Amino acid sequence: MKKLVALVVVALGVTFSANAQDKMMKKDKMMKAQKTISLEQTSGEFTQKQITVSEGTYVFEIANNAVGHDVGFVLVEKGKDISKPENHIQTAYVTEVVATGKTQKSKPTKLAKGEYVYFCPMNPTATDNTLIVK
Repeated sequence: MKKLVALVVVALGVTFSANAQDKMMKKDKMMKAQKTISLEQTSGEFTQKQITVSEGTYVFEIANNAVGHDVGFVLVEKGKDISKPENHIQTAYVTEVVATGKTQKSKPTKLAKGEYVYFCPMNPTATDNTLIVK
């Protein structure tokens, strides 16, 4: 009976270990597959007005270059009403507001082919900055 219990414990340990390893490998693969789009905000504008990238998963990295107050980041599919938060691609929001002289990142955001606009709701940037995904 003791051998049977020991065998079951070992089998469960191997199963849980294999599942944890699979999850870690999948997460590592996803992290390698995502790319970074770095954008810089200055007072009243993004320094990059148009960006073209391929389809994929991206993290947005937003830098606040001497704006003088916190900034953020909003991404919306072109043609949708940017004033409605339900149209914002929420995973593209930075995880924290970006203080002057700092940089913050978004969560991984999957981008499909199409056009998007981006702007800052806290720094009166233009709303015609374009991200093209081919």
